[in-house]
Amino acid sequence: MILQAELVLDVQAALGEGPHWDQEEGKLYWVDVEGKQLHSYDSSAHSEIIYSFDKMVSAVIPSMDGGWVLAMQDGIYIFKSGHPLGLLSLVETEIPGNRLNDAKCDRTGRLWFGTMSMDFSPGAGSLYVLQTDGKVQRVLSGIGCSNGIAWDDERGLMYYIDTLSRCVSVFDYHENNIKLSGRRTVVQIPASSGYPDGMTIDSEGMLWIAQWGGGCVSRWNPDTGQQMATVEVPAQYVTSCTFGGKELDELYITTARSPMKESESLDFPMSGGLFKVKPGAKGVPANRFRPVSRKHT
Repeated sequence: MILQAELVLDVQAALGEGPHWDQEEGKLYWVDVEGKQLHSYDSSAHSEIIYSFDKMVSAVIPSMDGGWVLAMQDGIYIFKSGHPLGLLSLVETEIPGNRLNDAKCDRTGRLWFGTMSMDFSPGAGSLYVLQTDGKVQRVLSGIGCSNGIAWDDERGLMYYIDTLSRCVSVFDYHENNIKLSGRRTVVQIPASSGYPDGMTIDSEGMLWIAQWGGGCVSRWNPDTGQQMATVEVPAQYVTSCTFGGKELDELYITTARSPMKESESLDFPMSGGLFKVKPGAKGVPANRFRPVSRKHT
């Protein structure tokens, strides 16, 4: 099955990323990493509010006590409109060439986030979790580019993308002790189809994977490794996706503009835009961030 995504906002983002639908607010939050911006999109009013920062921001998740938790270039921060950033933890400041990348919360409200080398040095990244006491724990190391995360809570599984590996891994997820075990590959993206980037999961347990350099989002069955559907996007660099809308039946898709050559910008003028499609599947509610009990830096 092949579907076509439609443009929602022609914002020409340098590196659109990290979309998160907040059911309580009925809004979509996403970021422009290189543009150093947080976007808040109200789909009912078709309007946006943009917050700008002085450092890169790679992911946004609403907090249970208001505001948002942000994965930024050098650490994890809390942000509330009209207030300065509040630091929760600096991360990998001893590795100046690294930055934080994708992040999501599990159902307990713990923040999982990864890092990457800005020059894509192999094995320079890691995957971390911010615990409820504010301490940061490294869970995986030797990562090329830490990216998409998704959980199948009913089956005790966590899916994870290291973009440079071109594959999606699954772990047995032990929620109580933050343990991952039994890593195995469930999806392999062909070299001709770009790289797997951000990811989400639908109510049937199928994975939706943004393909960087592939111009699409693809739906996969992680039990069989088979591709089930393709959403074509009029942008070459597709970065992430999430389900939204009142019925969680709309797939929102972020894209990037900054890597494009001049010829590509002519072929894909809407690159950097926010897109959506109704794919005939529904998502699961995204998790909010549970505030930590103390500050840890």
